[in-house]
Amino acid sequence: MYGLWGWGCMGALCALLGTASQPRAEPAGFSPARLDRVVDSAAARGFSGHVLVGAIPAAGTSAATPPAVLYERVVGLADRARRRPIRADDAWRWASVTKQVTAALVMQQVDSGRIALDEPVTRYLPDFAGPTGSAVTVRQLLQHTSGLPNPSDTPRDAGMPAFYLGRGPGVGNAAATRGYCATTPKRAPGASFEYNNCDYLVLGAILERVTRRPYASLVRAGIAVPLGLHSLRVAGAPRDGAPVLGYEEDGRPEPAFNLATFGAAGALSGTARDLLAFDHALAGHRLVSPSSTAEMWRSDPRLGYAALGAWSFPATLRGCAGAVRLIERRGAIGGIQVRNVIAPERGRALIVFTNSAAVEFGEIWQGAGLSHDLLSAALCDDPA
Repeated sequence: MYGLWGWGCMGALCALLGTASQPRAEPAGFSPARLDRVVDSAAARGFSGHVLVGAIPAAGTSAATPPAVLYERVVGLADRARRRPIRADDAWRWASVTKQVTAALVMQQVDSGRIALDEPVTRYLPDFAGPTGSAVTVRQLLQHTSGLPNPSDTPRDAGMPAFYLGRGPGVGNAAATRGYCATTPKRAPGASFEYNNCDYLVLGAILERVTRRPYASLVRAGIAVPLGLHSLRVAGAPRDGAPVLGYEEDGRPEPAFNLATFGAAGALSGTARDLLAFDHALAGHRLVSPSSTAEMWRSDPRLGYAALGAWSFPATLRGCAGAVRLIERRGAIGGIQVRNVIAPERGRALIVFTNSAAVEFGEIWQGAGLSHDLLSAALCDDPA
């Protein structure tokens, strides 16, 4: 079953088959049919979601042309009870891809000279009450080596960590910095990589203090308006911004939570095409300087190839000669999962959203799994 190139479909037929848009400026060796085979196979195993491959500026070039969609496919239902199909213009939770956007906002301030990566938190938040605030640096927050506590470790209540059920004045980047994120650290600063959301909630508070603007205003002014991203939103209420419902591994609807509690760590939502536009602008140095982009994408193998706001690593893909450098950012909140992968030297990006927590993406470095197969089809010649 292949994508319906140039044809329309309706209702349940779209949900069953998935839809695809006509690719533009299709490069030599690019095979939409190969991507269709991967998506069809994933759909047969329960995948529902949105797959998008786009052309972005290759390393060493600028964003002179708009992002081109090379492949687009939607499969499955946004709302299983109402049988509403997923649409190409649906907004999705960007989840921890929000951190990639926050990292870009931080680097904008680095470019302006307002923030320095190796200065401590207390230089920008002098009232930060955390015991290691004078030792944790901005770089450590960006790279998850701060040792700060993780809101995801709070006791679960109705299926979600209690932190993400918060309401009222206790919600937000600054509030989290005054509250939970200033409690006892888990590790000494710089001791090791340990993923946590407090790192980016603190970064959000730093941005707000340095610029004297709310995080949502910074997203609008620094990202959405200059790029024309009309769908990009920062959640201000529990279910803001994304009509695609998430489902647990057992198929039940995801538990309730307040998306606004994720702040600068996970509260963004928008369409897949707006995420492609962000990738395009980041790769083309429209958002931050070339030197700051290089700094964002410089990783440390000792930290599992963690970079600033993403992971940067070489990968072996089926059909590609030699290793391919990938900039990967993952995210998951409730039943929504996202993969945003930029291949700078190949001049392409792969974006995948799914509303099923049961979907297994696998690990790219293992040479198998959905992420590996999609990237091989998106970036490499067909070995068949």
